[in-house]
Amino acid sequence: MTSTDTPGTTGTPASTDTPATPDNAAARTVTDVFQPRNVLLIGMLGIGLAAAGHWTGLLWGFLGALCAGLIPAGYIEWERGRGTWGDRHVVDRTKRAPIFFVILGSIGTGSVVMVLGHAPTGILAAMLALWAMTVVLLAVNTVWKISVDAAVASAVVALLATVHSPWWLLGYVMTVAVCWSRVALGYHSVAQTVAGGALGAATAGAFLFV
Repeated sequence: MTSTDTPGTTGTPASTDTPATPDNAAARTVTDVFQPRNVLLIGMLGIGLAAAGHWTGLLWGFLGALCAGLIPAGYIEWERGRGTWGDRHVVDRTKRAPIFFVILGSIGTGSVVMVLGHAPTGILAAMLALWAMTVVLLAVNTVWKISVDAAVASAVVALLATVHSPWWLLGYVMTVAVCWSRVALGYHSVAQTVAGGALGAATAGAFLFV
């Protein structure tokens, strides 16, 4: 899964440039460091390790990160190379559907591999949670620009808290920072980031007792 958050609320192309103020510089750093593919890479490795209880879980976690974050990010880079989009932020909301379908297909394929390979239940549950979340993101995106970055940052923290320890809920400091950065850069309204964060927590929470 990768970032498809963009400036504005109507899907009309808008500049991604922001004034070079200290606040915006900090927001840019936060949004780049904690973009979905990075959060998913670290998060899925941690979830896989906890789910398996030994180092082999890292392999399952990497498969999850590959399918949920790295492949979709690679798809966006490929489309950028073809001139479809200017950067990793897809400016026109109406053009983001293909990205969600790639995410759904990639996560779905990874989940099948996990089932066939008898992956630990925890990492498979995390994949299914992310798949379900993407379905909702796709549906909402048809009418409203909900924040994908906020949803991923929230879901990963909630999933880590589920398979590791409730102490991981302190990671919501990172989620709040991501939400702030999206608003500060003009990519989203507060409501859109809050909705994304709530969706991430809800879809992860559905698998709490798996």
